Amino acid sequence: MIFEPTPLAGLYVVRVEKLADPRGFFARLWCEQEFAAAGLAFRPSQISLSANRRAGTLRGLHWQAGAHAETKLVRSTRGRIFDVAVDLRPGSATFGRWFGQDLDAAEQTALLIPAGFAHGFVTITDNAEVTYLIDVPFVPDAARGARYDDPAFGVAWPVAPRVISSRDLEWPAFGG
Repeated sequence: MIFEPTPLAGLYVVRVEKLADPRGFFARLWCEQEFAAAGLAFRPSQISLSANRRAGTLRGLHWQAGAHAETKLVRSTRGRIFDVAVDLRPGSATFGRWFGQDLDAAEQTALLIPAGFAHGFVTITDNAEVTYLIDVPFVPDAARGARYDDPAFGVAWPVAPRVISSRDLEWPAFGG
């Protein structure tokens, strides 16, 4: 596995090393030892799946508050998405900044998003599936969010979101 740091401390693009032969390829998608060797103490406790029928489907921006903050490894397992993480860590030098990464099932690239970040994505293709490895259980009362188009962040989505839940449209402005 190849861990590429992003401009936001603690946020990594994770690329697989494919062992290919005439049958196809084999690749490790998560390995506790390889994460530890890279200095990343990430240990998933749950795996979640998001299935999205139409291109332009937006989910986010979401995070878990306080002691329930999640670290997650996000990967497209079908189709392609544009994945976004926003640094919401108080005192961080990059507070309020965002980073986006294309995640394509064909490439198996993932984004490791540390606790304290908001997360969201927009689907680029129809029938996109997204798998999350998450280190702590989801707690509904700790769920928080901000609008995908919040000017406090200025995320430049590569496609206009067309399918958005009413809940995601009703999040208040960040800090509001």
